[in-house]
Amino acid sequence: MLNSNIVSAEIEAMHLGDFSGATIRDIQSLSKILEEKTGQPFIHLEMGVPGLQPSQIALKAEQEALANGCATIYPPNGGIPRIKNAASKFVKAFINVDIDPLCCIPSTGSMQGTFATFMAWHHAIPEKDTVLFIHPGFPVQTTQCDVIGLKHIGLDIHDFRGKALIQKLEEILSGGNICGIVYSNPNNPSWVCFNEEELKGIGALATKYDVIVLEDLAYFAMDFRRDLSHPFEAPFQATVAHYTDNYILAVSGSKAFSYAGQRIGVLCISNVLYHRIYPALEQHFGVGEFGNFICNRLMYTLSSGTTHSVQHAMAALMEAACDGSYNFLEDVREYGRRAKFMKDVLLANRFYLVYDNDLGAPLADGFYFTVQFPGMTDLQLTRELMYYGIAVFPLDTMGSNEQGVRICTSFFSKEQEPLFEERIRQFNSDH
Repeated sequence: MLNSNIVSAEIEAMHLGDFSGATIRDIQSLSKILEEKTGQPFIHLEMGVPGLQPSQIALKAEQEALANGCATIYPPNGGIPRIKNAASKFVKAFINVDIDPLCCIPSTGSMQGTFATFMAWHHAIPEKDTVLFIHPGFPVQTTQCDVIGLKHIGLDIHDFRGKALIQKLEEILSGGNICGIVYSNPNNPSWVCFNEEELKGIGALATKYDVIVLEDLAYFAMDFRRDLSHPFEAPFQATVAHYTDNYILAVSGSKAFSYAGQRIGVLCISNVLYHRIYPALEQHFGVGEFGNFICNRLMYTLSSGTTHSVQHAMAALMEAACDGSYNFLEDVREYGRRAKFMKDVLLANRFYLVYDNDLGAPLADGFYFTVQFPGMTDLQLTRELMYYGIAVFPLDTMGSNEQGVRICTSFFSKEQEPLFEERIRQFNSDH
């Protein structure tokens, strides 16, 4: 246990109180300060930042692009042909969905892609003013809606899976005010994965109520219970795209490709949705076509396209994955190994999983999982673990109705395993 006086003093100095207003960055800053003042290393489980080295394929492609002079040229708003072609082939190889290269638009990280999507919904469908988030989820996405002026509501999947999820979604969609549905699959932070029955139901409702689904694939194919790493071979990454034309897939370079710092993602819009004409867009912007509006109004005004060199890097990764020369999931399986170790230690010391199964099946071990300790709220547990040099993040800030904390495996190293086990055993003993 760290010096409790120092920990308490720093929590007070940062005005964090009971942690109800603490952001991920606040918790990270506090843990860094405590490392310095106590001289004790922290175990950082709070930040969802990749902790693995990127492939040389990406580095080489980006270096070559810069050497060839791409830095002197503005990239096209909708992306260079290389990445558009590579993304189209990638979604066919690993999702088994046909999307034209035209409809694949690179963005400055999936963050910019989701922001552009919400802006497009806001302007294209003004008669529907609310986004439905299937929670828990990435809290910044609701902040994006707030910034734009979109209303949003949430549905926690803890108590709604299978047919119950579809029934609850229909109940909400029947109100007529929902413009879009947003979820991550695998889910951040529960690591729940929707099955085909659920995705089929979501797709059918999207078509019935004319709602657009934004499927956030930040953790693409990282359901390690199945080997999804072989191009053009089943099994494929599960997706709503098989069941509706009203979809946008956000494919990120950050986690599965360990290329977070260069900020690259690709919005893959269904062919039908890309070419759909929205009268509100035509009236106010002179461009009624949905995908054209995203490219030549939103991406243009947001950043004039995505950094030229990084498009070559992402394209090279996708090309190598498609031709089978690069198994992009091989390295990130390390996250699953880390998760299994930590779960075993925590469950042996009275912690329990909050989102504890996937429709009756064990959860995959991956980038995130959720735990709680008996008799505590999520805020109490977040604060209390600080005294043991362990930084986590409470679930209530992620739209969850459950008490617990998110554990991220990305910065946990094998060398920290003995220290983690020692501190968790001490925590259990002291409580």
